[in-house]
Amino acid sequence: MADDPLSTTFAALADPTRRAILARLTEGPATVKELSAPLPMSGPAVSKHLKVLERAGLITRGRDAQWRPCELSAEPLREVAEWAEGFRGFWDASYRKLDAYLVGLAGEAPPEQKGQLRAQ
Repeated sequence: MADDPLSTTFAALADPTRRAILARLTEGPATVKELSAPLPMSGPAVSKHLKVLERAGLITRGRDAQWRPCELSAEPLREVAEWAEGFRGFWDASYRKLDAYLVGLAGEAPPEQKGQLRAQ
């Protein structure tokens, strides 16, 4: 999986605890203790999740005296967003078909034709 960063990122994002950690890190850097506080698990369990996130490149861990604050590294998330963007055309077409179907059920002119009818 190391040769496929996108798969590594998706694997890291597959766990809700890791997604919660990333959501918290959008607010700024945090220590393991701060990240553990709202979670129903021990500090060592959170540390295991942090290692997965770090291997995926989603977080970085610094040094501040005895603390090792974690910080969000969003570049892999940009790559996920770019990958998902490839499906936009599919969803847009699906919504247009749904709109046309619903308009047909209601017996109305499609939205794009309503504007044309008013202009005439």
